[in-house]
Amino acid sequence: MLVISQDIRDALVAHARRDHPDEACGVVAGPAGSDRPERFIPMVNAARSPTFYEFDSADLLRLYRELDERDEEPVVIYHSHTATEAYPSRTDIAYASEPGAHYVLISTRECGSQDGPVEFRSFRIMDGKVREEEVRVVPALTTS
Repeated sequence: MLVISQDIRDALVAHARRDHPDEACGVVAGPAGSDRPERFIPMVNAARSPTFYEFDSADLLRLYRELDERDEEPVVIYHSHTATEAYPSRTDIAYASEPGAHYVLISTRECGSQDGPVEFRSFRIMDGKVREEEVRVVPALTTS
């Protein structure tokens, strides 16, 4: 199950709407080994495409160096689908390289860049297999 705070969920949805009609993408980092998504890191879709997303290689290198320095890891890897449901495509599955991450998809197909309903779903993708998981949105995450 993905447990995510309302403010981070809202930030992911806002990014998806802002980048529509192109796919939005990014990461939510958390302390290594914690499975707690705490730090929202929007990225630029280097592909600038409504049907595909790609992290810029230099941005990705900077991100992983920063994560190492802060003892963090990517807890959530997210992107949007602008014209299809929030379900991983064959390409999404092929590029899923973080076995411990939650892969969040946000579909803006109904609302575009406007307010309105979005699909917000989370998946675990490992060895080419996709498993949807429950998403629980909480007011704020507490550290314990």
